[in-house]
Amino acid sequence: MSYRTEDLTQALERRPRAPLLAGPTPVQRLKNVEQAFRDQLGTTRLFAKRDDHMALGGGGNKLRKLEFLLGDAQAMAADVIITTGGRQSNHARLTAAACAHLGLACELVVKPTVGHANAEHRLGGNVLLDRLFGAARIEIPASADANDAMQARADFHRARGRIPYVIPAGGSNAIGALGYAAAAREIVEQQAACGFRLARIFLANGGSGTHAGLAAGWVAMGGSARAIQSFAVIGDADAVQQTTALKAMAAIDLLGTGGDIAQADMLVDGSQRGSAYGVPTAAMVEAVNLMACREGLLLDPVYSGKAFAGLLALIRGNGLRDAGDIVFLMTGGVPTLFAYRDALAPGTATDEPLLETQGE
Repeated sequence: MSYRTEDLTQALERRPRAPLLAGPTPVQRLKNVEQAFRDQLGTTRLFAKRDDHMALGGGGNKLRKLEFLLGDAQAMAADVIITTGGRQSNHARLTAAACAHLGLACELVVKPTVGHANAEHRLGGNVLLDRLFGAARIEIPASADANDAMQARADFHRARGRIPYVIPAGGSNAIGALGYAAAAREIVEQQAACGFRLARIFLANGGSGTHAGLAAGWVAMGGSARAIQSFAVIGDADAVQQTTALKAMAAIDLLGTGGDIAQADMLVDGSQRGSAYGVPTAAMVEAVNLMACREGLLLDPVYSGKAFAGLLALIRGNGLRDAGDIVFLMTGGVPTLFAYRDALAPGTATDEPLLETQGE
């Protein structure tokens, strides 16, 4: 179909934005995965949108959200950024990197979320990178309320004459979702240059902001939100669907482009979460290994690994046969692979809460 990008472009240009990306991220064809499943795919072609392929901070989808969140913070003259996540949070790591790049102080309120951790999970992966980027890490107990802790830190700074800016977990509010409205436009504009004609896009859904932003962008360009399907990795699919719809409409309101999104338009699959958020599953381990061995690409174990497992399940069930060109959104998170070393060897996933997780 033909998309109308002009209104969306103008709406995005009205919002304050801190440039954190060097340009569009690549789209590449997954020819070896296609070959492995040719009987099930028929004429369907598979592509990866490489949002793991960003220069700043190790890359990942949170940078798109942070462009608008930190742009908003700069417009308010904020001088300290406060956000939250689990101990291995990708969002916390990229907030720390972006703040270092922009010369802003950064505080990360972090907490354990599931089970107990090995040494790599406590000290390696994103924990190491947070410290290298110069962020202050404030550890709170698993039972504590992270939002209350962030507000307490904000009050602390205000009392000392500073201007804090609080970002929710994952950057997943309406302002952050604008980053993926912009990504929707980017994907549409890449179709001719990258040789695909988008039929559907698949991704992981944690805090709902990425799916919501894509949906808002698609609707703002005259498309259907039903072209997008996500795999819930944190909550129950029905609750995630409702949250995603609310955030998508909030993003539409911020854009001011008009358009309506019904909850039923949010396609959310809850089959891949496993027993709890961040808990390894056999399907995730197989998906991570398959993408690595077939394409030389790395998926994270919490988000994209589970989403790609869901995509493989659809393919094996002939659910995407002759479906056109499919784009899988790789959202980054590679540093967490090292924190999940014990689970990622083929055949070792137990679907038990062996590891503390990143909680976004």
